[in-house]
Amino acid sequence: MNLRVLGIELRRSVAPWAGGIVLASALAFLYLLNGEWWQGTTAWTAQWTTLALWTRGLLFYLWPVAVGLGALQGLRDHRSTMSELLASTPRPPRHRAAASAGATTAALVSAFALVLLVGAVQVFGNTEYAHLGWLPIALVGALSLVAGAVLGMGAGRALPSPLTPPVLAMTAFVFTALLHSTLGRTDTTAQTGMPSSEPNRLSLLSPAVQEVRHALLTFPAPVNAGQAIWLLGMAVTGFALLVAATRRGRLLALAPMAAAAALALLVLPSDPRRILVVDEAAAAPVCDGRVCVAEAHRDRLAGLAGPGRDALSRLHDALGEDAPDSVGENTTVVPDGVVPRWSRERVLFTFDDETVADARGEGLTAALIGRAMVPGCVPAGWSTLGTDEYARAVAVAWVVGDLTPLPGTSKTLSAEIDAQARPVWNELKALPRSEQLARISTMRRVALSCDGDSLDALKGGTGR
Repeated sequence: MNLRVLGIELRRSVAPWAGGIVLASALAFLYLLNGEWWQGTTAWTAQWTTLALWTRGLLFYLWPVAVGLGALQGLRDHRSTMSELLASTPRPPRHRAAASAGATTAALVSAFALVLLVGAVQVFGNTEYAHLGWLPIALVGALSLVAGAVLGMGAGRALPSPLTPPVLAMTAFVFTALLHSTLGRTDTTAQTGMPSSEPNRLSLLSPAVQEVRHALLTFPAPVNAGQAIWLLGMAVTGFALLVAATRRGRLLALAPMAAAAALALLVLPSDPRRILVVDEAAAAPVCDGRVCVAEAHRDRLAGLAGPGRDALSRLHDALGEDAPDSVGENTTVVPDGVVPRWSRERVLFTFDDETVADARGEGLTAALIGRAMVPGCVPAGWSTLGTDEYARAVAVAWVVGDLTPLPGTSKTLSAEIDAQARPVWNELKALPRSEQLARISTMRRVALSCDGDSLDALKGGTGR
């Protein structure tokens, strides 16, 4: 196939429309809707890996669209009533199939690449951490669009009915939805003690991926390899259906996709905890004295170092030998529903914490002190307002000397925290210093172990 033939196909097929629809709908989804893809360190423009993962997430609806448009392209010969004429020409069917598939491939890959380019321009300005680990994730995403379109083309030619494109598009959508919601999930309640589930290897047969929940998570090589095998088998089946002329040939054309699915399931990780893993290079610590961040957030270290040292100094003045001796970004990722574990010697934080993310100077110092005193016992993936927030406000006030709202706290939330925390704070500061320290020590034990009520400990109880 030469460029002249490719140009003719681009003018006379639905390929340009397919590329335009994919590009326009993807950018409209990203820019017209305000969702998780714009939030915190997992924003689609924050890091290279999150860019690749969020664009893969768009395939939840882009892939069915590609399948449906491919099926529409596969009906072209039937609609033109030229099937018998084309069959009588000396040109092999695979040449015509290659020209049609090549035009569609070029259009879809170009559209997907443009979406990545729009995000990449912004990622360049948002992070100093550059790596190539995101490329396999993005390449598999482009391959999924191509494989879906070619499969749709083959199915459209094998089943030449006006109903084929919409039925195939809906089937593809149901396929991805089932793999994300039921068939591709593993119940992990027994492992964590909390109701939760994780994706399993069956879910990885879907081109789309789940939402990005942590900036340091990425797909390991077996996941990328297994998905590529499955998608290549799908593309081969689609191309074989395009050139098959008999019922037997069409049945045999299904063999590559079935074999690829079996091989992919052997390659893909069987342990749900090995599907999304921490990128060790991105999580490597970068330190300024006793204050550290992950390599992926190296650009934030300069603004964190001073307040971090100030927080450690104030904690040492308040707690003495019991104070933590370092500050570090928490790079441990636990499954949803799992209660985190905290260190007495190290102040752990994340840049997704609203009290830390946008804080500066004294505000950041107070936020880090709060994380040292009451780090929080909300299970991963959950969001709630409880007694930990009230206890944290009192504990920070005890260290800095005044009860003030922490950075990133809304006026409504600040008022609620103040109403609950101020009576406890007034009672605590009226006590002798030794009794204050005893209550604070009990509170820290309860808060760090996540075994009890830290606010009750501040009130003089045992926290049980």
